[in-house]
Amino acid sequence: MNNEARIVAVLGPTNTGKTHYAIERMLGYRTGVIGLPLRLLAREVYDKIVAARGPSVVALVTGEERIVPPRVQYWVCTVEAMPDGIGADFVGIDEVQLCADPERGHVFTDRLLHMRGAKETIFMGSDTMRGPIRALVPHVEFIGRERMSQLVYTGAKKISRMQPRSAIVGFSVDNVYAIAELLRRQRGGAAVVMGALSPRTRNAQVEMYQSGEVDFLVATDAIGMGLNLDIDHVAFSALSKFDGRRMRPLAPNELAQIAGRAGRGMSDGTFGVTGEAPQLPDEVARAIMDHSFTPIRKLQWRNSALQFGTLDALIASLEEKPQDEWFLRAREADDLGALKTLAGQGEMRARASDGASVKLLWDVCRVPDFRGISHAEHAFLLGEIFGFLHERGRIPEDWFARAVKRIDRTDGDIDTLSKRLAFIRTWTYVAQRRGWLDEEEHWRDATRAVEDRLSDALHGALTQRFVDRRTSVLLRRLKQKEAMVAEVNDKGEVTVEGHVVGRLDGFRFRVDKSEGGQEAKTLQQAAMQALTPHFALRADRFYNAPDTEIDYTEQGGLMWGENAVGKLVAGADPLKPQVQAFVDDEAGADVIEKVTRRLQHFIDRKIATLYEPLLNLSRDEELTGLARGFAFRLVETLGIIPREDVAQDVKALDQDARGALRKHGVRFGQFTIFMPLLLKPAPTRLRLVLWSLSKGLQEFPEAPPPGLVTVPNPEGAVEGAAIMSGYRPAGERAIRIDMLERLADLLRAQDSRKGFEANPDMLSITGMTLEQFAKLMQGLGYRAEQGERAKVKPVDTAGADAAADKPVSVPGAEATPAEAVSETPEDTGAVTGPDAADAPEAAADIGEAMEPAAVAPASDEAGADAPQGEEAPEMEVFFTFTWGGFGGNRGGQREGRQGQRREGGARDGARDANRDGAKREGAPKGRKGGKPPRRDGKPGGKPGGKPQGARRYESKPEKKDKIDPDNPFAAALMGLKDKS
Repeated sequence: MNNEARIVAVLGPTNTGKTHYAIERMLGYRTGVIGLPLRLLAREVYDKIVAARGPSVVALVTGEERIVPPRVQYWVCTVEAMPDGIGADFVGIDEVQLCADPERGHVFTDRLLHMRGAKETIFMGSDTMRGPIRALVPHVEFIGRERMSQLVYTGAKKISRMQPRSAIVGFSVDNVYAIAELLRRQRGGAAVVMGALSPRTRNAQVEMYQSGEVDFLVATDAIGMGLNLDIDHVAFSALSKFDGRRMRPLAPNELAQIAGRAGRGMSDGTFGVTGEAPQLPDEVARAIMDHSFTPIRKLQWRNSALQFGTLDALIASLEEKPQDEWFLRAREADDLGALKTLAGQGEMRARASDGASVKLLWDVCRVPDFRGISHAEHAFLLGEIFGFLHERGRIPEDWFARAVKRIDRTDGDIDTLSKRLAFIRTWTYVAQRRGWLDEEEHWRDATRAVEDRLSDALHGALTQRFVDRRTSVLLRRLKQKEAMVAEVNDKGEVTVEGHVVGRLDGFRFRVDKSEGGQEAKTLQQAAMQALTPHFALRADRFYNAPDTEIDYTEQGGLMWGENAVGKLVAGADPLKPQVQAFVDDEAGADVIEKVTRRLQHFIDRKIATLYEPLLNLSRDEELTGLARGFAFRLVETLGIIPREDVAQDVKALDQDARGALRKHGVRFGQFTIFMPLLLKPAPTRLRLVLWSLSKGLQEFPEAPPPGLVTVPNPEGAVEGAAIMSGYRPAGERAIRIDMLERLADLLRAQDSRKGFEANPDMLSITGMTLEQFAKLMQGLGYRAEQGERAKVKPVDTAGADAAADKPVSVPGAEATPAEAVSETPEDTGAVTGPDAADAPEAAADIGEAMEPAAVAPASDEAGADAPQGEEAPEMEVFFTFTWGGFGGNRGGQREGRQGQRREGGARDGARDANRDGAKREGAPKGRKGGKPPRRDGKPGGKPGGKPQGARRYESKPEKKDKIDPDNPFAAALMGLKDKS
């Protein structure tokens, strides 16, 4: 070392030009080396020197980059990568206060103690390093530099109110992303700068900010190390950070290092807090503004005089304690931790048996853990690399190529691309090491190309996620204070200055969700200026639109095509709901009134069309007395009333009153009083909406799919919803009320006291299996007893003559199944009266009922002549039904109420049902079918008469002279009979 070599410590706060001063001093010499704390800053300084001297004499050496031209004069490096022993005239070390950093401090301390230039050495950093430098570096010269601008604390400020050209600092990736996302929604977007980004990605993001494409920068504390940007304000979103081991508060000098990025040159800057960060204490804020901090008392140190004789000697030398009071032994770094892990493996220890192999293992352990997966995973990778280098002297190219190829993909989100960038940094670092690969230049270029592709993809992903270019353009136009041009296209899209800012949904303007804050209000005002005349034109078109373009939803909404234009609200009468139009206030009162009037016309006409029979019933002046009161009761319930709810009122009606009501289509069924025309899908759908409005429900029940005889009856269903849907709850399912009445016609012909079995007609009406039908009957109040019996074998009609001569033994022949008896209900005549429209459906149902009776059950392949006892008879399940009262129905019936009304009201209901059935089905006079049970539980009959016992019906061929050939229903029966 030349005794005349100059050693200078240039100390002072940020924005004092220390780094610029060092670069000028280095360029005044023939050769020089400058060490910088970050790879990003090294790339920035390298670009400056290349612009001044050209690329042929400037080298860039970092952990992942190595650009070394043949005639290199100036070396720009990270502090860890500074070359030793090249004898450069100038040496500079930036941010020397990092000697106190727990993670990297020992590297800076080593450079402070041992790195010198032949003619000049400059240490740049904070004034807090004055004491240690004076004590440890002899003959040092101090140069103090003052900040070129003022730095002022402005307190807390919301992110939404942050001034342009601001940098918001977060201390975790999640925090940075969350802030950037918020800025995208409210302020058009932000650039993102983090230490983990590649220089290419960081430069692209910074360029967006510097060019004014975005006005905000979201960064980690990486911007505190010398990155020079046009920042007017720095806001801290937190005052603590995770340092790799624990969360700790930031020291005032660390806050000052970051806050000092605000203001550049002679421009003053400000700093403050935002988000959940608390206010800075007054003494901390004053210290930052005055650049007055506690001097550094201890530096991190690790022995640099390493012993490579054995692994134990190397580890011992790395863990040696410092002898100087200024030093603290550095905590165990990743490289030492990896060395200890590999030294504990027998194979590694056997390989590292001499000085050369120990030194090689230490070089491998110094590969940084860029991936950050786990300590064990990183140590395993280093073990593989050491094994290759120890055995072959080189890393196999095919193994290295596969590792790089797995990473060379640009698909995925931001996190995926960031992880791949971290992975490629490991292989880039390996490719930079001399002698580790055969084709070093090829693999350096290959890994650099992969990093560039990933960097470009990451920049694109960051921009797409955190920058709304459209909003950025609009906000810049807003700043110009000029009137913006807004238009509306035929699709309802609203554009301002050519950019879509929202759309017109019916008569409401929907602002694009990406807009927010005051800018969104301004954009909305501009859009409304164009929408005002458009609202009037659209209202005129809507008023003249046919009813076919308007519809209502099952939740009471009113739609015009695909646009919601209003909703129904409850009125004074269930059949007279009101409408509430969805129209923006800016459209004006005339537009609101016109849209409301048109919607009211639509729903009034819809109710008048679908509920014409019910409205005619309410307007019939000929109905008087109890009939008129019952008619109003039916109107209030929208055409459907469970009979048990009005049993006394029905009983009070005389036959004339009932006849007058029947003329309007009212059917007095045994279970329900209803108007069959109102059970169609369209009236049912509207009835549920009107009923839900009158009940004030928040969520309306939906109408069952049309055509189903039974539907599920779920737990927790709204009481009354099933009956309004046209179904009566019966246990786990609900049956359509008109089909229930047809089933009741069949049940009245059965002996419910002694018990009966289901016939094919009953199963055909419900469309159920026998087990399902049993559950339905239980829901209707019947008891179902299950049994088994031998199944009757079919008789071969072709061998009837032989069977007559030779008896055939059939197992279980002594039992006569109910299915073998063909029963013909009394209500199979022609349909007349108001239910004549149901004739085709009835014909189809009867046809389905007759078909199972015409086909005998299939038997097994066992021979009919098999001796009795050799084969077990095939068994079949049957149910016997007896009346038990409504006890288990969970569909809205009450046991007590049913028990009281069933006995007294069933007879009345049965008479009405028989009367309606006789009119509808054409039953012969005097044949009213089986009577309902009496109060004493005995079979029905005349009061006080003798018990009639079980009645038996057998099918008899109808006389042809009694069938009208012109009756279509009779013709259908004849066709079915011929087929059978």
